[in-house]
Amino acid sequence: MMSFKHFTQFAAAIVLAALATSAQAQTAQRPGLTLDGAKAIAAAAGAEARRLGAGGAIAIVDEGGNLLYLERLENTFPAAAVVAIDKARTAATFRKPTRDFENAIAKGRTALVAVDVMTPLQGGVPILVAGQVVGAIGVSGAMSAQQDDDIATLAAGSLGGGNSPSAASTR
Repeated sequence: MMSFKHFTQFAAAIVLAALATSAQAQTAQRPGLTLDGAKAIAAAAGAEARRLGAGGAIAIVDEGGNLLYLERLENTFPAAAVVAIDKARTAATFRKPTRDFENAIAKGRTALVAVDVMTPLQGGVPILVAGQVVGAIGVSGAMSAQQDDDIATLAAGSLGGGNSPSAASTR
């Protein structure tokens, strides 16, 4: 026969297990960008920049704008690295390409320049996996702003729809 003390401990363990299972059921499972995925995206951007004869700095951030990977190609001016990170952060945290902000300002929405957590220069593009933003790429220092954007756009789509197990994980 089980003592009252053992019964209480057993009942408490069952309740804790049930609560843990319930908490897991309420935790969202969503895709996330891995370091290998960030490197693969940066490699695609670097290959395109080299193919075009462009330099550039390439920054990959996670969905919260935290830097995962940075590469500055040879002969790229040093400040390009900081600008690339800022473009990537903007694209990740606002969940949209930075060209949208540059275009809005060019069309007269100049109040956007007052948003200090945004870099409204084209070249920042969100990275999507299964329709969700998992990070972003920022490119700066290519031969033109349009080329920054073209390289970033090509590289952001290089995961092939997010089906690469090395590039994304489910958290």
